[in-house]
Amino acid sequence: MCSKAKGGKGKMNSLGTHLLLELKKCRKNILGDLDFVEAAMLDAAAEAKATIVEHKFHEFNPFGISGMVIIAESHLSIHTWPEYDYAAVDIFTCGNLIKPQEAAEFLIERFGSSEPQIMEVKRGLISIHGEELPHKVLCEEQLVVR
Repeated sequence: MCSKAKGGKGKMNSLGTHLLLELKKCRKNILGDLDFVEAAMLDAAAEAKATIVEHKFHEFNPFGISGMVIIAESHLSIHTWPEYDYAAVDIFTCGNLIKPQEAAEFLIERFGSSEPQIMEVKRGLISIHGEELPHKVLCEEQLVVR
């Protein structure tokens, strides 16, 4: 059986933070460079102190890149439109150990977006009584006898 947080008065807590980045007016010719985009996303995950689990990027013909960095704390994803100097980035992190805002600021600078927008969405809003939700669910080990 998994343990639940205990505590005081009803309070809304979230399981994670989801940043939606609108990277407009990025530097020319970088959003179509697969190696650059992949390195930027991996560097952003590292900048936020995330634990990278896996990553996959794909270059479309004639242009555009989609990619995903799976992190132990959730994910970072990107879709680029080089013809519009635009990239859409999602940074979703669980718990409060990782700093998604640092990854966002890193990507804004790396892509040279002169008109960035960041929208923050709290995900998994759960009403509990008191304390913050743990980053990982704490489970008691159970011995199974067959």
